[in-house]
This record gives sequence, structure tokens and C-alpha cells, in this order.
Amino acid sequence: MLFNSRIFLFVFLPIVYFVFWRLQTRDQRYIWLTLSGYTFYGYWDWRFCGLMLFSTLVSYIAGIRLSRASSPKRRKLFLVVPIAIDLALLGVFKYAGFALASTQRLAHLLGFSMTAPALHIILPVGISFYTFHTITYIVDSYRGVIQPTRNFFEFSCYVSLFSQLVAGPIVRFRQIENDLENIDQTGRTTYLNLGWSFFAIGLFEKVLLADTISSVIDPALAQYQRLSTWDAWLCMLGYSYQLYFDFSGYSSMAVGLGYLFGLRLPQNFNSPYKATDPSDFWARWHISLSTVLRDYLYIPLGGNRGSSWKTSRNLMITMLLGGLWHGASWTFVLWGGYHGLLLVAYRRFRNRWDTAPHNIRVAGMFLAAMLGWVFFRCESFHMAIVILQTMFSWRDGILLPGLGGFSIALVIAAWWAHFGPNPFEMKHEWKSWNLAGVCGLFALALLLVASGNESPFLYFQF
Repeated sequence: MLFNSRIFLFVFLPIVYFVFWRLQTRDQRYIWLTLSGYTFYGYWDWRFCGLMLFSTLVSYIAGIRLSRASSPKRRKLFLVVPIAIDLALLGVFKYAGFALASTQRLAHLLGFSMTAPALHIILPVGISFYTFHTITYIVDSYRGVIQPTRNFFEFSCYVSLFSQLVAGPIVRFRQIENDLENIDQTGRTTYLNLGWSFFAIGLFEKVLLADTISSVIDPALAQYQRLSTWDAWLCMLGYSYQLYFDFSGYSSMAVGLGYLFGLRLPQNFNSPYKATDPSDFWARWHISLSTVLRDYLYIPLGGNRGSSWKTSRNLMITMLLGGLWHGASWTFVLWGGYHGLLLVAYRRFRNRWDTAPHNIRVAGMFLAAMLGWVFFRCESFHMAIVILQTMFSWRDGILLPGLGGFSIALVIAAWWAHFGPNPFEMKHEWKSWNLAGVCGLFALALLLVASGNESPFLYFQF
């Protein structure tokens, strides 16, 4: 089910919202949100609800056992086993086909004959996100950062919370633990204005900006070998804004939905195209993922403790795995490695880079990010190489059609991304022109959705 779908906006959300606020106790609300989450998830493919339930049960039981374990050996056992199970599930459903195909290619390159069976494994939507939820829960329980909950419905509500289930943000239990514990105390109107404002802004980001841009660049990129130099640059510029407002829109809608049910979800984007360097970029882009990679991978590897070489190694490992997390493809691994090299280079030359004028640093970082999006967007190395060659060698002509609406959306997106306030910087005051503007844009987005304009969020594939 999509946030920008008719079934969600006009049926699912109203029912879930009004029933939730009729319920009085914590357990009633936990159970209702759990059932709502599984209904939301099962609308795509009900068969994978069992997979999420299994992962939830394993982590819940492990958390309880961790809190009761007395010896370090048993505590380590209840840390390793659930994480191994979660990673095994993720490996089978997301990476098994990729690993088999890569092994077959490598064998052929080395001159060996290998015929691997074709695997037709459906990738469960959101498995990367809820797997990270359960893993961070277990690690935080082991570290003593949180006390594992004994209420199964509270934990199942956390894992299956529909507002952040399939594309984040990656919410750690400790970030919403207090709100979950007091879910029966928060009033319906406490965060009502914030919730609807965030949701309306997110819907505008997705439907009016990201989808308008994608309607032009997606058909053009499908014919990437015919693109002119102008087309290639315009497509990648457009994709940079499409990806940002598609995912930022989802995250804003998720935050808004959380507020509507009394739950405060963390910020996931902080104007990343205003970043001045690679480190600043990753402190602003997909914040929930970058902080998880930092706290649960980079720092345990050693972080920036030790020699410069070890720090560079840790950065590269973290970013390569971060790229692989996004998708089972070598283009994602290359994209992660590219950003790892940017981070390593910045650490080496930051004293020189930081003395450059602010606008030069912002423009340079945006250009570096946009070039990286080539690998992120392309389905193969061949496609990425062709587009990069086209961008940096002159080819006449123009393929992009419908530049009217596209140009308007691109200008608005560029202004908002580089100069405008992000949703967390806005006042969300429902009065006078603010109210009229938000309601007008929300109504326009709803009209487009009602007319059949439904498209998946880009991060659903991860």
C-alpha cells in the first residue's frame, strides 16, 4: 500500500485513525497499530507477513532472554543468534540471487565452467528497514542502552508501525520508547496540526515535485543511448531532485503520520543539498541510516581511532556495505565506494577545502553527489558509463519532451532544496496564508491521486 494511493488516503488512514482514538488503553492501541501495520504490509503480499512476524518473535524473545541472562556467555549468545537469523533472512531474500550470479560471472572470468540455477526470489518490500529495527533493538538491549520491553504488543507495534515500515526512517526503539509507553496519555489534538502539516507537505513533495520530474526523465533514461549531452545533464539534475523529494516526501509523510498517532519519529533529511562537504552531506542525507551505520558499524570497526589508514579502511568498509544495503547490485556497491572515497579525500584535504568560499563548497558537493547518483540510478555499469561519457563529451540534440511542467517543477525543487526551509525548519502554523497554502497544495495533490496518479516511492525497492 502506498501513502499516495487512493486506498490509503480515502479508506485505510481514516479507519485506522478514528478507531485508534476511540481506543482507551495502551494494549488496545498497540494491538490496533500492529493489526494496521500487518494489513498495510499484507496489502502488497500477505505471504511475507509471516516473515516479519517471525523476525519480530525472534528479536522479542532474545530481548527478554538478554534481560534475564546472568553470564556474559549467555548474553553474547542472545546477541549473536537473533542478529544471525535476521541477517540470514536478509541474505536469502535480498542477496542470494546477486551472490550466485556474481560467483558465476567470476568463474567464467577465471576460465571455469559454472552453470548456476536461476533463483526467482521475490524481495519483500521493506525487509532492509524492519531488519535494521530489530537488529538495533537487540544491540541496544545488549549494550544496556534500553531495557527490553516485556510487552509483546508494544514491540510488535514498534516493528510493524505502518508509518515507517517499508521505507523508514530507521527508528531505534529508544527514540520512540517514551511515546510508546505513554501512547494512552497523549491527546488526539496534541500533535494534530503538526501531523497534518508534515503529511501534506510530504504529499506535495512526492506527487507535485518528484512525480512530475520523473514523468519526463524516466522515459528519457529508458533511451539513454540516444541522449544528448544536454539531455544527460538535465536527466541527472532532475533525478537528483526527484530522488531527494521522493524520499524526503515519504519521510515527511511518515513523520506526519507518527504525529497523528502521538509518536514522534526522527528527522531523516536536513537540507542535504546545502551540505558543504561529504561529511556534512551524510550528516544531512538519510540521517537515520547514516547514524545507524556510524553507531553499529563504523565505530565498532574502530571509527577514527587509530591511524589514518585504519580510519580510511573503516570509512570504505562502512560505505561499501551501506551501498550494498541499498540494493543487490554492483552499481550500488560502486556508489557506496565512491562516497567512501569522497569521505577519505575530505579527511585528507579538509584544511584546504574548508578555506574555499561557502558557495563554492556547496556547489562542489552538490556536483559530486549528482555524479554519484549516476551509479545509483543506472541499472548496469554499461548504462552508467554511457551516461557519463555523454555528460562529458558533446552530443547534439534534445530528447526530453514536455519541458513546461518539468521546468517549473525543477525550478521549485532547486529553490527549495538549496535555499528553502525543510519541513523541520517550518513553523507549521495553521493560520492565514500558511493554512491556505498548505490546504491548497494538499488539495491539488489529492486531486492528482484521485485521478489515478499513484507511483511507488523509490526507496521501496531497498
